[in-house]
Formats: sequence, structure tokens, C-alpha cells
Amino acid sequence: MGKLRNVDTGARDSTSAPGTMGLEPGRSALFNMFRQALLSRRLDEAQARLRKQGKVFFHISAAGHEIVQAAAAEVLRPGHDWFYLYYRDRCLNLGLGVPPVDLLLQAFGKQTDPMTGGRQMPSHFGTPELRIVNQSSATGSQFLHAVGTAEGIWLARQGGLQPRRDEADGVEAQRVERDEIVLTTGGDGATSEGEFYEAVSTACLRRLPVLFLIEDNAYAISVPVQYQTPGGNISRLFRAFPDLHVDEVDGLDPIESFCAIENAATYVREGRGPALVHAHVARLVPHSDADDDRLYRSSEELEKNQLRDPLLQFESLLLDEGHLSPGDLRDMTREVDLEVAQAVEIAEVGPDPDTKLVKHFLFAPETAVIEETKPAAGVPLTLIEGIRKTLEVEMERDERILLFGEDVADVSHPELLGKVRGKGGVFRATRGLQRKFGPERVFNTPIAEAAIVGRALGLAIRGFLPVAESQFFDYIWPAMHQLRNEVSVMRWRSFNNFSTPMVLRVPIGGYLRGGSIYHSQSGESIFCSCPGLRVVMPSNARDAAGLLRSALRSHDPVLFLEHKHLYRQKYASAPDPGPEYVIPLGCARTAREGSDLTVITYGALVEKSLRAADQVADDEGLDVEVIDLRSLQPYDWDAIRSAVERTNRVLVAAEEAKSHGFGAEIAARIAQELFAYIDAPISRVGALELPVAYAPSLEAVTLPQESDLVAAMIELARY
Repeated sequence: MGKLRNVDTGARDSTSAPGTMGLEPGRSALFNMFRQALLSRRLDEAQARLRKQGKVFFHISAAGHEIVQAAAAEVLRPGHDWFYLYYRDRCLNLGLGVPPVDLLLQAFGKQTDPMTGGRQMPSHFGTPELRIVNQSSATGSQFLHAVGTAEGIWLARQGGLQPRRDEADGVEAQRVERDEIVLTTGGDGATSEGEFYEAVSTACLRRLPVLFLIEDNAYAISVPVQYQTPGGNISRLFRAFPDLHVDEVDGLDPIESFCAIENAATYVREGRGPALVHAHVARLVPHSDADDDRLYRSSEELEKNQLRDPLLQFESLLLDEGHLSPGDLRDMTREVDLEVAQAVEIAEVGPDPDTKLVKHFLFAPETAVIEETKPAAGVPLTLIEGIRKTLEVEMERDERILLFGEDVADVSHPELLGKVRGKGGVFRATRGLQRKFGPERVFNTPIAEAAIVGRALGLAIRGFLPVAESQFFDYIWPAMHQLRNEVSVMRWRSFNNFSTPMVLRVPIGGYLRGGSIYHSQSGESIFCSCPGLRVVMPSNARDAAGLLRSALRSHDPVLFLEHKHLYRQKYASAPDPGPEYVIPLGCARTAREGSDLTVITYGALVEKSLRAADQVADDEGLDVEVIDLRSLQPYDWDAIRSAVERTNRVLVAAEEAKSHGFGAEIAARIAQELFAYIDAPISRVGALELPVAYAPSLEAVTLPQESDLVAAMIELARY
């Protein structure tokens, strides 16, 4: 334990070089740190008692982590800096200014829980006015979000970009200040996640203003750090990363912790690069109330661990140095105990959540586009040209838009822009946009899909409008965790405190002749089951332009699926609908009118359905209606209902496998809600339950073809 110097003020500034002992905390800073640590511990103990009484439903402790957290709260600037924290950061939240009653309202699961409205477990923090961003239970995913927000700050420093958002969207509208930094925290176990490596790697590539604080208590639930981290020491593994300031400290020592955080924050704030502070702390209790550490830790280890209690050591230091008298300690303890008791009393009688509000804030409260505008009759565009043109027009209109992904930029070296034609995506969808808008707004990323989406979330939180690309749908799966557990639920889980408007462009689908297993996949239904994520798939250039423009003007995350087989098909071309053409998300279109039966479809199956309908009209005299859903989540149930009630026979066609696919959901709902209107069994056409093979003949028998649709239409009509 460090020896306290006789310093009168708790200075935040340090001119010492990182890696050396900087200006130490003064008496007032240490006094604040100790009080916050004591408050955190007492609040922990109160919540544990409430859990045993059955009044709260979960408890996870910060005991043993308090000191380095108190130091971080003393150094960082709430309401100026940004915070992506994890579930043991109770003391850090208190030190930043979160009232104890807010933490208890969450523990009780009350409607008045200001962080989540009773929707998340205790210790899932989020306070917009302090810039503490709402967190999930997933360990390690927050690191990428922090990097994304730091990237927004870096872009403001480098290129002068500034976010701009409607006042209704809240904290994200605030101007980026050049000295903002981001603090993100996690335990030693979280550093085993690939997202931690991706985050540190990305931060070093751009020297981003982010400080990683790893609170190493030597256990990931029951697994010791020696079985998690090579060599048992995470900071040693990252010392070779360029421009990364690394410090390993005793997180139980208030002076050493303060100096380490102060040095790291100064390094980051000066724009020299990211920092990693590896703080060794103690976990004084089991992982959570559901854990019993006596099952995997010896009694000798547990007894020795209790002797490391940093609160007792901190108290002794202050008393021994004469900066806190026994009377002061008694007064402080009484004051803290009273504060906790009053907070418990207030929180316990708060109102329970109104179950009628459970669906609120799944999507943005206000819909940006409510009706389709009249399209212009411009020059013909292919589908891919419609996407590129819309991106260009909207980037001119909205300077918040940032376009990034693998190979998305024309070049990675800006000095080559005048010397080579440029890449602009593997399908050339974004060619020329970097040349026009600059490398700050259009840039390449590493091959790391989780990082692409995680960074997009952080940029959206900071007020930018990310348009990210996953190069092929087949490789989107590393990002699934970010999409399902973070992006799609941020607004709902934070009770509308935070939102993540973004567009993720993804080329999808088969019919490529040679695309094979890993360039032909469909799987859109999986993403339609992510609550809060909008999913669209246009079948032609006009719809691509209108849907993309609406997605960009939406306040929600949108998965924009682009069928790559349609990119340059002549039949998918359409006149340029103009710079103001929009289509409401969730609105289908009638691609062909008919009275005998209805085909409900989307994507590449629209054209095949239209051709099949023409064939059965000629051969069988059938009048077939074709509905192009365009939006898959949410989809246009009113259009489906109207069509089924009118024709009484329905065929659902999708490129996905027939079993468990999107078409199965549509067919099931029709059977349940519209059974009285159907005169024949619901027919379905889809792919075989197989991967798509390389040989064209094998691809043809796997994916639904025009002949399959013709046969299904005839069979349905004859029933």
C-alpha cells in the first residue's frame, strides 16, 4: 500500500510521462475515493440482504474491485468523457455521480429504474447525462462499442466531422470536443473474447482515444486466469502493440491506482494513442448470488483472500497518516449507512413496471417515413447503381453518414486516389464515394465482422450514422452476437435512453453459377428473430433506392439485404426515382395483380414468380397475383391479409430452405389467422435443406426454380 503524501488538493492534471509515477492524489481526492468505496460496499451488502429476503432477484458484487474504480471515477470526467462499463463497476458508477437509489431501483425491477425501466438485471448501468452507455450481460462486447465511440472522437479531431441529430434523440446530438476520451472496463475473463483483441487492434491502428481498464480478480467465475490467459497475464501479451500505453498495477492500492489511471488518461487525452491499464484486484465473494466459490477454491485460499480487502487497507492508510480520525470514520460510516437506508426505503416502494408498456421502444417512437412518395422517371439504373446513387445523394444531404467495411473504399492509401481507379467494394457498389467524400467518411476496415458492427454501434451512440458493410452474407456470422445482443436491443433495454440507428449492407443469396457454399447463403429469417432490428430486401433498383433512403432516415438499425444476383440484371433495373423517393419500411407492393391465387415472395424469387405467373396464364389460364414483401421485419401483414381474403389460395415462395425459413413463418400465421379464407392448403416453395453446391447443376436442383413455382401454382389452383 502506497504512502500518502501531504497534498492538499485532489489534482487531476499530470505532466509526467506515462509509465512513471505522476502527480499523486491529494487528501480530498483520496477522501472522495474512500467514501465512494465505502458507499459501494455498504450498498453491496444491503443488496445482498435484500436478495436473501427475496425482495430483489439477482445480485452481483463489486467487493474487492472498489479502489481502482474509485480512482478512475476521480480522474475521468463524467458528462464529458464516455463510459462503456461492466457489471462489477458499482463503485465507478457511484463515483461518476449515479445516485444509490438508481442502482436500487434497478435491483428491485421498478418502473422508475432510470437506466432500464425494470428491463435489465441489476448492475447493468446506463446514465445518458453522465455518458455511461447502457450495457448488456455479454462479457467483452462493450470493448468494440467503446472503440466505435472513440473513432467518432478521432474523426472529429482528424477531419472536423461533427454529429448532428434531432433534439429528440438526446445526448448523442452533443458536439464532439477534442479532448473527450472513452473508458471501457472488463474483467480478466472478458479478455479471452475475440472482441477484446479486435478492439485493441482497431484502437492501435488509428491511435484512438480509448482507455481499457482490466479489473483482474484472477477468476472468470470458477476458471482461474492461468487457464484463461497465456502466461496468466493479459498486459504482457499486449506490450508489443504499437502506440499502446500499457501499465500493470495493484488495483487494491489507491495511490498506485490513481497514478496509473491519471497517466493513462493523460496519454490518451493528448492523442498519443490508446491505453491499457491492467489492475490486479480481489474478488472477495462468489461470482454472484448464484455461485458458491467454496466448490472450486480451497478454504486456505478463501481465508487468505479476505485479508486482501482493499477497504480495510485504505482505511488503515488514512488513519495511520492522520488524514482521517476515528471520529471522522464513524461520522462517514453513519452518513453512508443512512444514505443507503434511505435509498432502499425509496426504491422498495417504487411502482412496478406497467405491463402495457412492455412493447414500447422496440423501435423508434416516431416513424421517419410514413408514405411512399411518387417516383421520378430518371435515367435507367441497375440495382447496384441505384444503391450507389442513393448513398451518394444521402451522403451529400447528411454529413453524419460514414461508409465503411472490407474493401469498401476506393483505396486505403489516400495518396493513390488520383493514380488508380479504385476498388469501391467487391461488387463496386461504393466505387467513387471515397474520392468524392474523403477518407474520413469512406474507409476500409480489417476482416473482422464483429468489429465492423460493434464499431458501428459506438459511432451511432456518438451521433454519427454508420453505413457498414459485411462483404458477404455468408461471413456475417461473427457479427451475429453484436447484432442480436447489442445493436437490435439497445433502445428497448435502455428504455429509450440510447439508440443505434445504422444501416448494415449485406450482399446475399445464390443463383451465381459457382458461388458454392460460402458465397450463396440465405438465412434472413434468423435476423428477423432479432427484436428491434429492421430487415429489408429489395428486388429492383427503384425499391432499392426508396428502401435505402428510408433506412438511412430511420432512427433504427436496419439490415439491408442486397441480392447479388440482381445487382446487374436488366429486369431488376428501373428509372432513377429521384433524390426524395422513399418507401415506408414494412410496406409491400403488388408486383402483379391477379384473382385466382396469390404468391407471397421477395428478393430473387419475385422475378421468377412473375415469369411463372405469365407461363401459367398462357398455359392454364390462371390469373396469379404476386406480392413483393420488400420488408421482412416488420412485414406487411395487412397486404398479406387483403390478398388472401381476395384470392383464397396462397403460395409462399422464398430462397431460404423450406424448413424453418421465413416462408414457414408467413404460412403458419396465415394458417392460424386466415384459415377461414383459404380454399386450399397453403403451398410453399423453397430451397432444399442443403448448402448450395459449386456445380451449376447441383445449385439448380438445390435452389427454387421457375419450374418449381409453375408446378406449385398449377397444383394449388387445381386443388
